[in-house]
Amino acid sequence: MALLPFRQQAAVPRLPERYSVSMEFVPDGNSINALLEDCGDQPHPVERWPLALQRSIWHLSILDSEEQRLVGFVRATSDQALNANLWNLAAASGPDQARLLEVLVHRSLACLRRDLPGCSISIAAPAQALDALKSRGFILDPGGIRAMGLRLR
Repeated sequence: MALLPFRQQAAVPRLPERYSVSMEFVPDGNSINALLEDCGDQPHPVERWPLALQRSIWHLSILDSEEQRLVGFVRATSDQALNANLWNLAAASGPDQARLLEVLVHRSLACLRRDLPGCSISIAAPAQALDALKSRGFILDPGGIRAMGLRLR
């Protein structure tokens, strides 16, 4: 008998030794923006990052101890009832990018399962994160649902 697809779990991803994951480290807006730009994403106003981090329920950072820089980031928001959202998923380009993304996605889901069991989780992710998300059970645009955004000015 085959196992149900949602019961099949990918192995726990491990970081190379030079990296560390932290929920306590608070990156500055310039570091987050540099990481987003490295991944091909748009930066956000630096002065808005402290408020975004404050309004998040948590954020995860991956730090490179050799280069002393932020190389991975994701943050979560929630209504504390039914929905959770992952934002700004990013990992520095290079040979470790896929592994960094896998760790960020795995740790994020573990935190959400622990803190907010039963919430539906949505994420707008860069193309390079799709394999990491699919390996953890995310479905790309289920039922043709497309994410939309409105930039208020």
